[in-house]
Amino acid sequence: MSRNHPVIVITGSSGAGTSTVKKALEAIFYRNKIKSVVIEGDSFHRYDRDGMQEKMDQAGRAGLNFSHFGEMANQFERLETLFRTYGETGGGQNRCYLHDDAEASLHSERLGQPFKAGQFTPWEEIDADTDLLFYEGLHGLVKTDKVDLTRYVDLKVGVVPVVNIEWIQKIHRDSAERGYREDEVVDSILRRMPEYVKYITPQFSQTDINFQRVATVDTSNPFIARDIPTLDESFVVIRFRKPDIRNTDFTNFLSMISGSFMSRRNTIVVPGGKMGLAMEIILTPIITDLMKQRQQA
Repeated sequence: MSRNHPVIVITGSSGAGTSTVKKALEAIFYRNKIKSVVIEGDSFHRYDRDGMQEKMDQAGRAGLNFSHFGEMANQFERLETLFRTYGETGGGQNRCYLHDDAEASLHSERLGQPFKAGQFTPWEEIDADTDLLFYEGLHGLVKTDKVDLTRYVDLKVGVVPVVNIEWIQKIHRDSAERGYREDEVVDSILRRMPEYVKYITPQFSQTDINFQRVATVDTSNPFIARDIPTLDESFVVIRFRKPDIRNTDFTNFLSMISGSFMSRRNTIVVPGGKMGLAMEIILTPIITDLMKQRQQA
C-alpha cells in the first residue's frame, strides 16, 4: 500500500457491473481533478486471441481445464510487479489488449505499426505524472503461493452478480455476439468452473467493499432463461468488510438512496437502478481521503 501512489482495484468478471463502477469512478476523478492511470486486466493475459484458442484446443484434446480464469493463462507476477512498482515510484509498465478493429486501428496509428483485433501492443512505461492507479479486471486481488496482489492495493472493490445471473449473461453474450451454440457455452462454463472456484471467488473475501447484484425475477434455471434481468429487476447488496471503513456513515447512505435498507450491521441493500448512484456516494469520500493522505505525504 502507498500514501504517495494509491492503487484502487475493481475486480469482477465480464458483465458483472464493473463498467458501472468504472463510470462512477471516472465521474469522481473528473470532479476532483484526479489524474489516474487505467489498467485493464485483459492486458495481463498471457496469450493473444489466436494463441489462447490454440491452448484451449490443446487442453480440450487432452481433457484438461484451461481458461482465462486460471494462473497458466495470465501474468500474475507481472501484474504484482506493476502494483508494487507504482506504489513505490508512481511508475511501471503496461500494454493494451485490442478487443476490436477500432482499438487496433487507433493503436496502429499511435505506434506506427500494424495491429489487428485480438493482439497486444508492446509493453510501455506508464505516464509518470498520475495521482493513482485504477485497475479493472478479473484478477486484481489474486493470491497464490507465488503472488499476493492484495498487499499493494489501497482500496479493494468487488463487483459480482449471483452466479445464475452471471451464467445467463455469458450464455446470452456468447450466443448473440460470438455465434456459439448454447450447449457450447454451457460446456465452457463447466470447463472453467474449477479455475473460477480457485482464482475468482476467493477474491471477494478480500474486498473492502463488495457490490453483488441479486435478481428479483426467477433465475433458478439459467440455462433456459430468455432474458437477462435488468438493474430495475434487481437489488444490489453492498457489503463492507469492516463496517467502520473510512468512518462509513450508513445513516447518511440510507437518507440519500431512496428504497435502501440495512440487512446486516455491515450490509446495505439498494435498488438495482441506484447502483451507480450508490457507488458514487460510497466511494467519493474514500477516494477523497486517499488524495488528502497523498497530499499530506
